Amino acid sequence: MATLQDYRDERLRKLEQLKALGVDAYPATANRTHHTGEVLEQFDSLVGQTVTVAGRIMSLRKFGKLAFVVVRDESGQIQLFLHGPDVAPLEAKSGVLGMSELNLLDTGDFIEATGEVITTKTGEKSVGVKNLRLLTKSLRPMPTELTNKEERFRRRYVDMNVNVDVRERFRRRSVFWQATRDFLNEHGFTEINIPVLEHTTGGADANPFVTHMDALDDQRFYLRISHELPLKRLLGAGFEKVYDLGPRFRNENYSDEHLPEHIAMEWYWAYANWQDGREFMEQMYKTVLEKTFGTLQFKLGKFDVDMSGEWEVWDYATVIKDRYGIDVYESSLDDVKKALADNKLEVEQTENRARGIDKLWKNIRKDVAGPVWLINTPKFISPLAKTSPDDERVVERFQPVIAGSELGNGFSELNDPIDQLQRFMEQQAMRDAGDDEAMMLDIDYVEMLEYGMPPACGWGHSERVFWIFEGVTAREGVPFPQLKSEIDETTRTIYPNVRFE
Repeated sequence: MATLQDYRDERLRKLEQLKALGVDAYPATANRTHHTGEVLEQFDSLVGQTVTVAGRIMSLRKFGKLAFVVVRDESGQIQLFLHGPDVAPLEAKSGVLGMSELNLLDTGDFIEATGEVITTKTGEKSVGVKNLRLLTKSLRPMPTELTNKEERFRRRYVDMNVNVDVRERFRRRSVFWQATRDFLNEHGFTEINIPVLEHTTGGADANPFVTHMDALDDQRFYLRISHELPLKRLLGAGFEKVYDLGPRFRNENYSDEHLPEHIAMEWYWAYANWQDGREFMEQMYKTVLEKTFGTLQFKLGKFDVDMSGEWEVWDYATVIKDRYGIDVYESSLDDVKKALADNKLEVEQTENRARGIDKLWKNIRKDVAGPVWLINTPKFISPLAKTSPDDERVVERFQPVIAGSELGNGFSELNDPIDQLQRFMEQQAMRDAGDDEAMMLDIDYVEMLEYGMPPACGWGHSERVFWIFEGVTAREGVPFPQLKSEIDETTRTIYPNVRFE
């Protein structure tokens, strides 16, 4: 049975033959005039006209003076029909191959074909080739199927060739974020890219990645865990509607809903409050999902979700009380630990009330179809949100719960510098007590608030929104998930002169 190395050696032999003929197997230019999808879509108007298509060879069959090649580009695939007497002979300088050189081509090679749009005797819509050029000689055969998850993740470029639906997923992911940008831009928001490296990272409960900058005397920096604090500094600078869309980093375990690196978006809107934000985000969800998926009705695992109707609104304390009999505000840490244990939830040695009550809520959340707005979150769980004027124990926060997940986070933003400093101090005490995910004290942010930041609403969500509605896990939902670095034995054998350690 032939091995990958055997196939590669045979293709290297063909490459040497092409070089001996004077053919550049990797030219810099292509002359495509039409995508394959265009030719098929506009076939009736293009019949009899000359086109040039380009793409990867999917199959190649030769029968004497006839050959049939299926070539695929991003838009689709089309058959090339080659009739020996009509095909130009070898012209090495321009990279043109004749019928005699077809045996030097393989599936996976990229070619360019110029000819007339025709229908073959069997009724196949085709391009009758007059000129055939090699654009790229492939040295490895593309597999006909690929199902091993580890192999798919490691060589996603192969996965997307073999499993075209995976490539289409990332086209939808692009549409999702473009629709998000379009919606924000159409509503007067300005996209401003903010730093990824920060002296002090904040805006979320998460463990950061740590690095150092040589240019600043090896000072410690963190990869951002959130976009929040720099964007709110922009509100203090005079912007009224700002957002950023890009990567953030949280040094935590992989899960079906979380990756340590992922794409997220946050916006901040001066002179708006949390109720304005809720209304705005209902519109955004409907608009973006409709543009991305073409529907607002979804079957998401065990959940049937209809995004077109009215959203339910749930009060945080009421939900916890109804489920566990616990008063969120008056319960002790021992009460919370007992509820965790009674519900077979993890009780950590460093457990605190805020973290424990959040775990209790998440145990409820996992069974909620939604869409539901969770409101009136306790202040001790939300250190950056503004206190409700109706109840000083809660903050003006709104979170969408859909298909068992929280798919975003919004607040009336805290802009009282004294209050903010006190909450930062409480978070710092939690860090000092061993909670690595508690927020760092950002004194520069407090100073910005002392200069003054207008009342504002803020919102953030990650690409988990896309993953949930696409119906995939986190690693399936990104093109190149991080994996433990490994070099397989085949690669080591093929490249014996390369040092891999």
